[in-house]
Amino acid sequence: MKLAIGNGRRSAWQLALFSPIWQTHPFSCLKKFTIAFKNQAIVALLAVIFLPTAHCQLPTPPDTLQFFAYDDFQDLVLSHHPVAKQAELLPELARAELLEARGFFDPKIVSYFDRKAFKGLDYYNRFDTYLQVPTWFGVDFKAGHERNTGARLTNPESPQLTYAGFSVPLAQNLLIDARRATLRQAELGRNLADADRVKLINKVLFDAAKTYWDWYFTYQQFRLATEGFELADVRFKAVARRAQIGDLAPIDSIEARITRQDRLVQLQQATVDFQNARLLVSNFLWSAASTPLELPETAVPGPASFRTVDQESLERLLNQARAAHPELLAFGYKLRQLSVEERFSRNQLLPALNLNFNFLTEPKLYEDTPIPNTFLLNNHKFSVNFAMPLFLRKERGKLQQVRVKIGQIRYDQQQATREILNDVQASFNDVKALENQLNAQELAVRDQDQLLNAERRKFDMGESSLFLVNSRESKFLELRLKLEDLRAKYEKALAQLAYAAGGTGV
Repeated sequence: MKLAIGNGRRSAWQLALFSPIWQTHPFSCLKKFTIAFKNQAIVALLAVIFLPTAHCQLPTPPDTLQFFAYDDFQDLVLSHHPVAKQAELLPELARAELLEARGFFDPKIVSYFDRKAFKGLDYYNRFDTYLQVPTWFGVDFKAGHERNTGARLTNPESPQLTYAGFSVPLAQNLLIDARRATLRQAELGRNLADADRVKLINKVLFDAAKTYWDWYFTYQQFRLATEGFELADVRFKAVARRAQIGDLAPIDSIEARITRQDRLVQLQQATVDFQNARLLVSNFLWSAASTPLELPETAVPGPASFRTVDQESLERLLNQARAAHPELLAFGYKLRQLSVEERFSRNQLLPALNLNFNFLTEPKLYEDTPIPNTFLLNNHKFSVNFAMPLFLRKERGKLQQVRVKIGQIRYDQQQATREILNDVQASFNDVKALENQLNAQELAVRDQDQLLNAERRKFDMGESSLFLVNSRESKFLELRLKLEDLRAKYEKALAQLAYAAGGTGV
């Protein structure tokens, strides 16, 4: 798949991605490009970086490599990864549940018709239509019209009645009922969904970070293996020519060839590791249309950034974990939901005592037009309902279950808090230890570089052996690889520290 630039022009981000910036040192020009184009559109980056590839091949020559910065990688994962999109559905589900809970307070119209006819006799016809309006305070308002006709009405009433009144609980369901409890829990469910969303996103970004820095290390391993093989190959050819003219012993050419073959094997293994790591990174890359993307062979990871973390940063992260860690927030919202359920369960221990009152009026006809009379206190319908279980075993059992659940959640919260804070501290310790190791390893690399250069000069003057040169060079490459390994571990440790604190950055 080829990219069409159009009109012979390239935008700034295209120039940055297509420029042959791999020269004497692979990261010599990367920093300014990363800073200049950090905030460019994700869609543009997708168009250039993620060209579909059918299979893995050997990496592209250095002059065509293009850097794929870590920040851009994170942005793409956050924007298009299926898990990230799935996480965004959690608040939507919570809003739907909240809408359902609010539906318990919707006004409703009720109408029913009851008729009885037997042996040709019209016993009765009862028709009733009313509007019922629930409220947050537990009082239900009701207004309607009923019509009763028939020859055998029990307790005959006026044929037509218009009424308006209310129903109010006096004990059970007065301060809280099932409708209000469900609505309150649904409101807390929105916050719980937000916490779960953050938790899912943090996890996928953390996994993506580890995969990216593994890819970084395999690339550095491949780069150093390539460098070592090229050095061994050039030296073997030079030693072989000198051995032919008698300037060196023939055994030196054999040793040079052994070194060359050994480094060739290392290069082949490093190539496979780099290709496999690239495939693992591709697992996190998706387009806006939810189609999987693969890293092209020209893409290589950006450089590691050495960001130090001090004691002040640790305190900030610990406070962040206590106040905003998604797992701890979820525990808090679950406890608040259970407290609502406990309050409702305690209310159910009270007897059911409900008061119903309706004003009544009978329409009168004036010039064949029905006009209702004014509601009068002496025209009303009044009732009181009372119910009380004798043992309350169901209600007491439910209350006890809720209290046990609250205790379980609190114990889980305490343990999780301790583990999270200790995890932050442990991750911080790992970061500081790796900082010290990096400083020591950089010094070791510089010292070994001096030894290698001195040994090469001695060899050129005939005062050293090829064995010592190869030994110094192998040690130098080994120390550089160890340095890159520590850099990758350091970046993963920073990601671990941020994840332990409940965030995505330090």
